[in-house]
Amino acid sequence: MKSFFDRLIAIDWLGVPGRIGRFWKRSLQFRAASLSVALTAIAIIGTGVYMSATIGSDLFNSRLTQALTQSKRAEDVAQRIFDSAVATDRSAVANVVSSALVSIRDASSSSLVAFYRSPATKLSPLAPQEFVSPELASGEISPALRAKVSAGQGAQFWQSVSLASSTGEVPGVVVGSVVTIGGVGDYELYLAYSFAESEQTLALIMQVLWIAGLALLILVGVISWFIGRLVVGPIKVTADTSARIASGDLSARVPEVGDDVLSVLAQNFNAMARSMQRQVTNLEDLSSMQQRFVSDVSHELKTPLTTIRLVSDFLYGKRKDFDPAVAESVDALHAGVDRFQGLLSDLLEISRYDAGTVRLDLEPVNVVNLVDEVIASLAGLALERGSVVTVVAPGGHADVMVDPRRIRRIVSNLLANAIEHGEGKPIVIEIDSNRDAVAVVVDDQGVGMNDEQVAQVFNRFYRADPARKRTLGGTGLGLAISLEDARIHNGALDVWSAPTQGARFRLTLPRRPSKPWRLSPLPVQREVISRA
Repeated sequence: MKSFFDRLIAIDWLGVPGRIGRFWKRSLQFRAASLSVALTAIAIIGTGVYMSATIGSDLFNSRLTQALTQSKRAEDVAQRIFDSAVATDRSAVANVVSSALVSIRDASSSSLVAFYRSPATKLSPLAPQEFVSPELASGEISPALRAKVSAGQGAQFWQSVSLASSTGEVPGVVVGSVVTIGGVGDYELYLAYSFAESEQTLALIMQVLWIAGLALLILVGVISWFIGRLVVGPIKVTADTSARIASGDLSARVPEVGDDVLSVLAQNFNAMARSMQRQVTNLEDLSSMQQRFVSDVSHELKTPLTTIRLVSDFLYGKRKDFDPAVAESVDALHAGVDRFQGLLSDLLEISRYDAGTVRLDLEPVNVVNLVDEVIASLAGLALERGSVVTVVAPGGHADVMVDPRRIRRIVSNLLANAIEHGEGKPIVIEIDSNRDAVAVVVDDQGVGMNDEQVAQVFNRFYRADPARKRTLGGTGLGLAISLEDARIHNGALDVWSAPTQGARFRLTLPRRPSKPWRLSPLPVQREVISRA
């Protein structure tokens, strides 16, 4: 028992509404059952209130009619006694009144009697003493009722009152009328009737109704839950199957049971899944053929390209011996062969990524030193374009486990693009690190890109400005390969750019590819388009 209370105390009661809210959002079955119970509860409460008012009114009216009938019978009995009596002195009148009160109690089944002299009756020597039962001596008979009774000869008047009893206050009514004592005058006769039994009857009826309503509410909740489970179950199976298909299991199917609408849903869903599986299989086969074609063509072109390269290099070395027109053609041939060889290398690299055959050759690398090497290799191009490259490296001096060839290729590509599009303005390379990652940002102040160009900058063969003359003769695959190089390290390559404000490319690498990172050490200005 102690452990139960300990568990009860340990519950996070403040979080219970939140958990119920989340369960409400996730569970269609819970929502259906809850709404059924809520609507049933509203119906039961409305019905209960209506029945309570109706039954209470009927019981009150029935008891009131009974009280009025008994009071009228008692009034008639008393009046006959007064009419038949011969009053010669006050003592004789008192005896008649006493006899009448006994008969009144017998005829009315009420022991609560009040007997007042009417205000309109003159004081007579024979007038009997007024009589009031103790239960009616505390103001139960209001002046308004007495005024009505006194003024309304021959009529009955009543009012609701609270009567004292051994169990406390109980509801009741007081019925008043006028009787006449011969030779004395009019007297007001009041009889009180308790409605305690009617109140108890109403309480018992309402108790039974509310217990039945509660039982009905529980029954409706249980039935709604099981019916919801019967209906939601197949839908949940369909949802789970769709999730399996979305995760790559194209063979997943929904069980087809029965001939109802849910079975039709399962049949249509399975037909859709089979059609999608065929389409995906066809697309995978086509993609595989395309990848194999690119790989095979690229590989087969290497041999003739090697021969062309040898001939091109030989002619390029002898170009001074040719006349100017031939020498110019040799220069164009040599540049074209260089570009073609770069394109072929990029295609082979892309095909390796598409085929999933790329493997990392990890080793500890100082990123700052690697960036310095890249800057040195492109120093001539930067000098030619008039761009000054500055390195800001508050961090990144500790070794990280990366494939240096691929990281060098990323940084070279980013720096070459910055020089190409930087319009001779300064270029800043920022390097920093935190507990989990190292970041390199290449920031230029060149022409920049608009939002549409930024969204496509990592696409294969995309160029932000196709008409622009390129110093490096890029293939349009550099950033796509750089993105793949970053991803295979479990890193990210982000970009921010705006027209005339240059571009910032940020490379974020985990200290170890197997170790996840959360926050890059360096920011990307304004909106970030993440390509993690």
